[in-house]
Amino acid sequence: MEPISEATIRASFVNCSKGEAARIKLPADFRDTPWADLDFFGWIDPAAPQRAAIVVPGPDPVAIVLRRAERGGRPGSAARSSMCQVCLTDHSGGGVSLFTAPLAGAAGRNGNSVGEYLCSDLACSLYLRGKRQPRMRLVRFEETLSQAEKIDRALLKLTAFTSRVTG
Repeated sequence: MEPISEATIRASFVNCSKGEAARIKLPADFRDTPWADLDFFGWIDPAAPQRAAIVVPGPDPVAIVLRRAERGGRPGSAARSSMCQVCLTDHSGGGVSLFTAPLAGAAGRNGNSVGEYLCSDLACSLYLRGKRQPRMRLVRFEETLSQAEKIDRALLKLTAFTSRVTG
């Protein structure tokens, strides 16, 4: 992914007001972002941990504000595993969260949203490249796809999600 400026990120939000886009805090280490290792830029707002955002690159980047569901669960649920629906990384416990995104336009202002289960830290690109590992090693299913094919699949899944948001 090519580096994206803060101004470009804020201008590319499609499902929130300009004021809300301006209030979203970027990560403290934004200047040190490993752009070459990313297929999309995702982060949790340091000022509001339930709020997150993703930016999908392209000629016209698309940024989406997300809301992370609060971690709840039943007793014993910490031992369960979940799979990110974008990168297909299997995590234990809280490694996957439900993120919901208000729809763009009038539908979103009326409270309509869509959701997706994603890596809780939005580091799908790093998991795909083996630069980050899930907290607990689970049984990993080996795929015959190349790393490039896995990245292409993840981007297709992410683009499908953003298309559902933008309508």
